Amino acid sequence: QVQLVESGGGLVQAGGSLRLSCAASGIIFGINAMGWYRQAPGKQRELVASITSGGSTNYADSVKGRFTISRDNAKRMVYLQMNSLKPEDTAVYYCNADLRDGSTRWGQGTQVTVSS
Repeated sequence: QVQLVESGGGLVQAGGSLRLSCAASGIIFGINAMGWYRQAPGKQRELVASITSGGSTNYADSVKGRFTISRDNAKRMVYLQMNSLKPEDTAVYYCNADLRDGSTRWGQGTQVTVSS
């Protein structure tokens, strides 16, 4: 059974940092792109950052220069280092993986709350 499990969310003051981790398991045919999305109350889920299997990255304009996505292909992990956090970064953050079997999988989400 394919699973994506996020960890590392929490409560932090504005200007602080958090590191999110996502572990993928039960995947047989490999992973293409992985990414982080977020959804704030009353808003649509939006892409935060993504990374291909080759390491090419893409960021939302709102997080460029503050967030860094990385992955460990051998461990099937993806990370999101979040620095200089702002209250508007408050959301549930979801890990996402595009698998080589053509399917897309989601984690259960982890809450990030940034206080002002």
